Amino acid sequence: MFKKWFGKKEKTTHEDVVAPLTGTIKPLEEVPDPVFAQKMMGDGIAIEPTDGEVVAPVDGEVVQVFPTKHAVGLRSEAGVELLIHVGLETVSMNGEGFTAHVAAGDRVKKGQRLLTVDFGLVQQKAKSTITPIIVTNGDVVASLQKTSETKATKGETVIFHIETNNA
Repeated sequence: MFKKWFGKKEKTTHEDVVAPLTGTIKPLEEVPDPVFAQKMMGDGIAIEPTDGEVVAPVDGEVVQVFPTKHAVGLRSEAGVELLIHVGLETVSMNGEGFTAHVAAGDRVKKGQRLLTVDFGLVQQKAKSTITPIIVTNGDVVASLQKTSETKATKGETVIFHIETNNA
């Protein structure tokens, strides 16, 4: 009872995450890779892309651009950490077909270009073009509502509505 009166109040933050790619939205469970399908890295969705531009899904900071440029880690202003993993088994491409337009430490705005990808080349050289978008720090997430939409437009379609609890 006293904690309620004197303890730290938790601050709830609401955040909308938009699609980083244009394409077809798929449940994470349909990704043909158990690490993603079984949510070992966190919850999220996947997008089967129809164009080769990857944009920032939130305002925030680029935490990491993998050396092979196949994945980008971001931290939103509300503290939500997101991983955009472009395609499956794309690390073996060693950056071929990927161009990074940002670097770790960069501040980005929702809709800003992060990567361009030659998905024709990805189709030839990797397992799949399907791109998981994962919330990697689910411990700060109080509520994660996923879209019921089946089509995503990069920088526009809200794919997650997230509430975070930050003490």
